[in-house]
Amino acid sequence: MPTDQPRVIEGDLSVRDLRIACVASRFNDYVVEALLRGAVETLKRHGLPEKQIEIVRVPGAFEIPLVLRRLAMSRRYDALIALGAVIRGDTPHFDYVAGECASGVGRVALETGVPIAFGVLTTDSVEQAMDRAGGKGGNKGADAALTAIEMVNLLRRLEP
Repeated sequence: MPTDQPRVIEGDLSVRDLRIACVASRFNDYVVEALLRGAVETLKRHGLPEKQIEIVRVPGAFEIPLVLRRLAMSRRYDALIALGAVIRGDTPHFDYVAGECASGVGRVALETGVPIAFGVLTTDSVEQAMDRAGGKGGNKGADAALTAIEMVNLLRRLEP
């Protein structure tokens, strides 16, 4: 039966045999801990056993890409999740840290082929950060966990 519809390829939220690592910044830990809780709870809720989840702590968001690269190069993980919070202050420091973190994470994913979900908040205030770490804006850590699962499954479907 012919169809005029295009073929759609997308990932699903099946965790099967996944191993996932979360790289979490200690800077602004009151925000990042909420993101991490959201990510881990989401992974577990979708059936991923705790023994298949690892958490790696780094000092700040700037250090996230280097550790992600090391983890991705190890080939021990199907996906990685970057978690942090960069909150704007009175100096341009925010722009440098946020920009370098984001570009570094993207570069690592492209270089290694390992999907990396970006759960690093870049906000103007602590209130905005808290809203996105389990407040009225949801939990971006949980969202990143869903993205990680879906991307692993999508990339598997795209394999030749």
